[in-house]
Amino acid sequence: MNFDINNLIRENVKVLKPYSSARDEFEDFDTANMIFLDANENPFQNGVNRYPDPQQSNVKLVLAKQNNVNSKQILLGNGSDEVLDLIFRAFCEPKVDNVITLPPTYGMYGVLANINAVENREVLLSNDFQPQVEKILEAVDKNTKIIFLCSPNNPTANSFSDEAVVFLLKNFKGLVVIAEAYIDFSNKQSWMNELDEYPNLVITQTLSKAYGLAGIRLGICYASTAVISVLNKIKPPYNVNELTQLRALERLSNPEKIKSEIDSIIEQREELLEVLKEVKFVKKIYPTEANFILIKVDDANKRYDELIAKGIVIRSRTTQPLCENCLRLTIGTQLENDKLIKALLNL
Repeated sequence: MNFDINNLIRENVKVLKPYSSARDEFEDFDTANMIFLDANENPFQNGVNRYPDPQQSNVKLVLAKQNNVNSKQILLGNGSDEVLDLIFRAFCEPKVDNVITLPPTYGMYGVLANINAVENREVLLSNDFQPQVEKILEAVDKNTKIIFLCSPNNPTANSFSDEAVVFLLKNFKGLVVIAEAYIDFSNKQSWMNELDEYPNLVITQTLSKAYGLAGIRLGICYASTAVISVLNKIKPPYNVNELTQLRALERLSNPEKIKSEIDSIIEQREELLEVLKEVKFVKKIYPTEANFILIKVDDANKRYDELIAKGIVIRSRTTQPLCENCLRLTIGTQLENDKLIKALLNL
């Protein structure tokens, strides 16, 4: 397949001159002993009186080393939602272009499509929650810019087959964006290893799930240097604040602790899976490669209300396509999971 990113970029973005921040202009200098009187900052040091690094270079260097990619293949955003929004704004012409999503899936794809006035063409997953690749390609036309995949998928918790993903990468001339928010809980390898093989591959990840940093809002995009350079043109200059960068560096410096927490979550997940087999109103337990479990019950609204009454908040997914009477259970601490298990067995 001949892939040319210039066929995808919006015309106004092609000619756009990005905002040049004060810090961008001195990236090639040793700034340790320089006096900065250029950015109208408060000069009194308190740790955050200066604007942050607009390119988040230190965080990117750590991520690049840990994931064996080039730091120029990384874009950071204020959560993955900002990353996704940038992708829409860079490549999708409002009221002209369209994207394809695969319900049941992450809800922000549809929201961002509406915000950016881009048609969202929905192609349902199969009954076993896999992409129906032939139907997806049938929905593609000359204005289809992006196919969004979520693998492991939210809310179904399963990963998509390698064959389906490769088929789309090889046969679709637009971008294939794979959200990997839950990849750390799966036995599958990240598609990051295939970036050099497929120039139309874009991967989003986050520090919100396995890394336990949902509160700092740091999303990650891995893609070709060509795609990243386009996104860098349109991103806000200081989209990731200093406190977020420092907290991310602190957390990334302790991969052993992160792995220990992931292992604990997976262990707790497997224990909960076993208990769910004994819960009389659970009709089906879906396979999971995430930090949550999707179950089908006799009456989702009834069971949701009963758990709320016991002080336990879960997520009802019964209104989502293919998810009638389904509940989503996030894996908590052992104490939280024990309370959930006790409640489930006594409903």
